[in-house]
Amino acid sequence: MVGVQSKPAKASRFSRPEIRHMEMLLREGKDLSDPNFHQKLADEFNCAPGRVESKTIQMEQVQRWFLNRLKFHKTEDATSRSSSKEVSPDGEESLTINAVQSSNLPEENGEKVSEEVEMEFEARSSRDMAFDGFGPEEDEWINVRKGVRERSIPMESSECWKIKEGDIVLCFREKDEAANYFDAHVMQVERKMHDIRGCRCIYLVRYDHDQTEERVHLSRLCRRP
Repeated sequence: MVGVQSKPAKASRFSRPEIRHMEMLLREGKDLSDPNFHQKLADEFNCAPGRVESKTIQMEQVQRWFLNRLKFHKTEDATSRSSSKEVSPDGEESLTINAVQSSNLPEENGEKVSEEVEMEFEARSSRDMAFDGFGPEEDEWINVRKGVRERSIPMESSECWKIKEGDIVLCFREKDEAANYFDAHVMQVERKMHDIRGCRCIYLVRYDHDQTEERVHLSRLCRRP
């Protein structure tokens, strides 16, 4: 697989909850061109408990995310679905990360799927095997068959019983100032009573890419569809 050469990004990557929040604001049609809005959102992200010890988000990152996403939607409206597909130099059909994340359901049996029905995808980087955190400045070629799949589902406290030993999950991992999602196998489940904070169960997971193990709470896990 031939990749596009780019320098590793020094800025902090957006977490999955942050991306979901920005996508919601994008759908609501907020005043996305206002720098004050970008700064306020960056401050909000940096004050969140999950980012206190992580690298801070800059206002320019938020601004760039919205500008690129708006630019992509305009391009998508002006072109056909097939024009978003490209062929990599080795002949394998590939998509850029941004195109994959915004893809809709394909046509089946010659009939168009309802415009109200959308499917979200996630793509795995061949550089660090992470499934999340791609920005416009980090585009790379990916193999559609091997590196793209239906997006994993965040877990609610009431759903902790759905995760069992041996299951494959997507686990949020913070290490060396990087926060990414990786595939992992559940090795052990320690069931605990829930309290006002929600599920307190502890899951021992083993990351597939480096075989390291870690005990995590449900809030860091997403299940496969």
